[in-house]
Amino acid sequence: MEETQGRENHFWPIMIAIFFGTFVSVLSTTTINIAVPMLMDHFHTSLNTMQWMITGFMLATGVTAPLTGYLGGRFSYKRLYLFALIGFTIFSLLCAVAWGPTSLIVFRMLQGACSGLIMACTMTIIFQVIPIKRRAFAVSLWSLSAMVAPAIGPTFSGWLLQYASWHWLFLINIPVGIIAIILTQTLIPYYRMNIPKSLDVPGVITVVLGSLVLLTAFSQGSSWGWSSWKTISLIVVGIILLILFVWRELTTEVPLLNLRVFRNRRFTVMLSIYSIVTVAMYTGTYLTPLFLQTVQGETPLATGLILLPSSIVLALLSPIVGKLYPKFGPVKLISFGIVFIFLGLFMMSWLGVNVSNNFIMWAMIIRNFGLGFANVPSSTASMEEIPVEWSGHATSINNWIRNVLSSFAIAVFTSLLSSRSLFHSKELVSTSVSDTNTIRLLSFTMGVDDVFVLGSIIVLCGLPLMFLMGRNKGNISTVESAV
Repeated sequence: MEETQGRENHFWPIMIAIFFGTFVSVLSTTTINIAVPMLMDHFHTSLNTMQWMITGFMLATGVTAPLTGYLGGRFSYKRLYLFALIGFTIFSLLCAVAWGPTSLIVFRMLQGACSGLIMACTMTIIFQVIPIKRRAFAVSLWSLSAMVAPAIGPTFSGWLLQYASWHWLFLINIPVGIIAIILTQTLIPYYRMNIPKSLDVPGVITVVLGSLVLLTAFSQGSSWGWSSWKTISLIVVGIILLILFVWRELTTEVPLLNLRVFRNRRFTVMLSIYSIVTVAMYTGTYLTPLFLQTVQGETPLATGLILLPSSIVLALLSPIVGKLYPKFGPVKLISFGIVFIFLGLFMMSWLGVNVSNNFIMWAMIIRNFGLGFANVPSSTASMEEIPVEWSGHATSINNWIRNVLSSFAIAVFTSLLSSRSLFHSKELVSTSVSDTNTIRLLSFTMGVDDVFVLGSIIVLCGLPLMFLMGRNKGNISTVESAV
């Protein structure tokens, strides 16, 4: 009873420390994308080179996620989180003073490695330290910190690029990172659970190489060509390495990632739904800014302002859904959310060259309204029946799969957009349309619409999975006693 009460008293200090760390990690992901053209001019380099600043960050984030379970058990999640925050802050400074495209890409990748550890550590700390009855609300606050950054990121970065320089996109991380470091050291209690006996070296090699190879194939597939020998070879090698990794983890005594968590149906179903929602989510996240700037001719700052209301809706909805979760449960909330995600994405498939900004704003608001109802319940429900000592492995798996799917979604949607735009361009040429610029804008818009249709269909695939949800077998007393 005293232990539970103590953890109750530590709820807000712990969540404040987690909020700042998650916020600075996600903010760095959302602010840098629109700076690519400026960085190309500054370093006098090509788009193919500068894209590695984004791709490398994503690769490093995905590669470090599977290592969190072992490192957190070995050194404690508080120390690992603190180490990741310190590294993230240092590499932000190094990115700001980068002397060339190669140095910027390297420092950005190291920053991404720390970001992957931050996201996995913060979620694990919630499920290991926060009492069960407050975890849904804690996850909603964790999601809020991850949503506030995208809400202000594009607008803030557009303002910085317009009135300052690209260096400030990295320098702004430093004061926030220092605050997060101080709060983490001061407010999060030190604790350790089960300490792994040894490091599963074959597991590390196969999962790191497999993830790296697959993520590289997904990231470069659209530029290399999906049928090219490089893309196909990397995909085949990546799949073989991950199959070896799964076999190793199921047969070794001390696995790097305890894949036995997939035996829990609730975890597997919720992770599947979360993955579907993540893939569908990237249609709007990736394509909407691209459409606004390519077709509508909007500036980065104007693009951020158009997307700001929908991002605010998503941020504000997260704690509300956290409070609703104990009353309505995951099935009703997620189903409700999927319907609204579908409606928002389907509305976005009606885009035209002269579509109004208000239409885009409201379609994104509806989409993000649905995301608010789907994200928090799926994250919370997936962990409800996982023993506390396994929570680090479960969150590592969650983050690992999410990063791989995010890279996959962006690559596939980019490739599909290119192929559908080319298809519609040929159709328009065969008609009476002759103006080159008109054909370019129309074909690109029609390609964007096609991708949004696919995204809306994908998200609906999550609804049938809700029937596989069993009753919650979690027991507060038994899980609490395992802490």
